[in-house]
Formats: sequence, structure tokens, C-alpha cells
Amino acid sequence: MQTSDKSGNQTVFRISQTDSQVEYNLYEQLNSNDKTVVGRTTEVAGDILLNLNDLSQSQIGDISINARTFATDDDRRDNSVARFILQSEADANEFITFKATSISGLSGSANVGDALTFQVTGDLTIAGVTQSVTFDVSATLTSENQLTGHAETIVQRSAFNLSIPSVLFVANVGNDVTLKLDFVANAVRNSAA
Repeated sequence: MQTSDKSGNQTVFRISQTDSQVEYNLYEQLNSNDKTVVGRTTEVAGDILLNLNDLSQSQIGDISINARTFATDDDRRDNSVARFILQSEADANEFITFKATSISGLSGSANVGDALTFQVTGDLTIAGVTQSVTFDVSATLTSENQLTGHAETIVQRSAFNLSIPSVLFVANVGNDVTLKLDFVANAVRNSAA
């Protein structure tokens, strides 16, 4: 994605780690109790090029998430997820990446305050395995300088070969994993930024 400023009414917005969060939700049966495991990290990066005159020309750059930094309510689980499931201790698996290949549902023009809903399809890579997934996205240009939004999809753990270690007190772990990104992206005002 080319980094340009506000020429032709297009602006590059950069995801703010301070204000954004990635989350995964996963069903687990722990000590005979049903539980939804929620893992979160703020270590997410990526750029969005928004063309307000022609939304179909908008682009999404590569999104990168530090897989080593997911935290749940249990340090032991976090260590197990990092070491055995996401295998993020290996440098090659430190980051989960998403490379957008198409955007659907964006057309026409938009103004500050407009709410947009669209879908982004791309290649999601987790622990060395890449699969095509589609995120449902809602976004609002809250000002000329800020874009906020939410992206969500459900993936199958098995599709990424994410196997769960056998642990006595964990009877069952679901295959569906909900991935969510709540983002605040701020305008990049020059190509040196």
C-alpha cells in the first residue's frame, strides 16, 4: 500500500496500539465447568487507506498481531497457548498476520460521521498455516483524523492445525474460535510518518 497523505481525498490511517485491541474467544470445559476463554492483546499494527471520494479504491495493508502477548485470566493457560498452540516462542510464529486480498461492500463516497459496513477477505496466517478468511467490518470516520471500527470472524482451530495439549482438568475445547479486532486508526499526515 502506498503511503500518501490527503491527496485526492484519500488518507492513510494507522492502527493505534494504545487504543486498539485484538481478542479471541474459545469454548473450554474446565474442571467440568463450561467457560468462554477470552484472550486479548493490544499489540496490533496495520494501515488502512480510505478514499472518501471512491470507497471502492480503499485498501487495507497487512495487519500484524504479536501472538506472544495474548493474555487471558490464567498465566498457565497463556504459557500453554504461546508454547504449544500458537507456537509463538518460535520466531517464525511470533506474529499472526492478515493480508487482505479483496474488499466487498464498499462503494460510492463517504463523509465524516458515516458508518460503513463491509467485508474483507484475505490470507490469515497462524503458527505457519495460512487460510483464506472473511471478516465482517463496521467502521466510522469519526473525524478527518480518526477511523474507528470493529472486525470479526469465526475460524476453525483445526483448519490452522492448532491442537490442544492433553490436560487432565480440561475435558473439551471448542473448534470454533471467534476473532475480534476493535480498532482506532489515526491519520498519517505525511509519508515520513
